[in-house]
Amino acid sequence: MKYLILIYDNPASQDVWRSLPRAQRLAGLAVYANLNEELMASGEMIVTAALADHSLTTQVRVSEGRTMSVDGPYAEAKEMLAGIYLVDCDTHERAVEIASRIPEAEFGVVEVRPTMDLSAFQE
Repeated sequence: MKYLILIYDNPASQDVWRSLPRAQRLAGLAVYANLNEELMASGEMIVTAALADHSLTTQVRVSEGRTMSVDGPYAEAKEMLAGIYLVDCDTHERAVEIASRIPEAEFGVVEVRPTMDLSAFQE
């Protein structure tokens, strides 16, 4: 089953990250590199991506056939989407175990969400 792992951060966690000595930031990035290598080797990795700063977000809406876009995320958001993993693993428990190894799980929010199987809608 495929699971989307959503990694969120917030201004406080970003401040903590920026305040860390360079060696600690490099060690944190190494955690991601090791996890990526493991998931590639196991065949569970489909894709991963770190997202650019949330201030570069563009919201897109369509109303009455007209496309409208607005720069920036929702102002009321406390956590911002920082990155994603799309994994294919045997159980929900395995997806949660993967998510627990993401550094933001210790000071932010990491969400595990199964994807929908749309094959039942195809003819």
